[in-house]
Amino acid sequence: MIGIALAIAPIFLMILLGYGLRRGGIPSAEFWNLNDRLVYWVLMPALFFRQISTADLGAEPLGPYATALCAGFFAATAFGFFGARAAGYTPQVASSVVQGAARFNTFVALAIAEALHGAPGLQLAVLAAALLVPVVNVTIVTLLTMMLREDGSNVVLATLRDLVRNPLILSIAAGLVANFAGLGGLPVVDETAGLLGAAALPVMLLCVGANLKVRGMRTALGPVAWASVGKLAVFPVVMALSLALFPPGAMAAEVALIYGALPTGVAAYTLARAMGGDAPLMAAIITVQTGLAFVTIPLTLTLGGWLLGF
Repeated sequence: MIGIALAIAPIFLMILLGYGLRRGGIPSAEFWNLNDRLVYWVLMPALFFRQISTADLGAEPLGPYATALCAGFFAATAFGFFGARAAGYTPQVASSVVQGAARFNTFVALAIAEALHGAPGLQLAVLAAALLVPVVNVTIVTLLTMMLREDGSNVVLATLRDLVRNPLILSIAAGLVANFAGLGGLPVVDETAGLLGAAALPVMLLCVGANLKVRGMRTALGPVAWASVGKLAVFPVVMALSLALFPPGAMAAEVALIYGALPTGVAAYTLARAMGGDAPLMAAIITVQTGLAFVTIPLTLTLGGWLLGF
């Protein structure tokens, strides 16, 4: 556990650095807002495209890998949804609990996978994102529309349009097309995507920290705790059971567990605000889980390695 913690410590230091820089006004709030857009529209799509277009998609059994990832996600989603309903939370609070229990910070997953396993680990983490990003977006947006609907039809149409134009989904699709067509590794294109992708991980970790909102933590303890149990306990436990039943290989199992142990992604705050959810609660869930992840990620990977034998 100490070895894993030391390996991923620089990742969390980068997050803390991003938080400190933004709160100190260095260089400016506008700079961080523009960096968010740069990561989302340019750097991450380049990273996804290059990794997927050059991946050996037959090197690992993707069926068991995808099964474990989806099993954890849907179990955590159900835990958040039905738990929030049983607790009698308002639709706004419940929607943030669902997001907090089920969504994850892909940026941190990519960085940890590369820190632990180098380029092969990063490639597996990108493949996991390619499997989960469309599923997560469609599932979460559909649930939030059901829970918060007023003019639900308009929200659904607008969301579908956004999904079709989502740069991450588009880069995943383009990478798959290039891979199947044998066009991965094209001169100039591959090198350019590689340079942009190399910049993605450090910049996005700083942006993760810059987007943490400690002031938003003054909120109800119950919803924060329920969402955190769903994300940091239910998600990885169900995933570990699936990995034990359908083992995909040692490295793939560990990368899958990284996704299970991740805190909620900062994009959940944007979605909560856009769709009428409880945005301050969402900010609190993200911040608390990111703090807890300092401990839960090494613990989850250590226990997972012991139980699953990797």
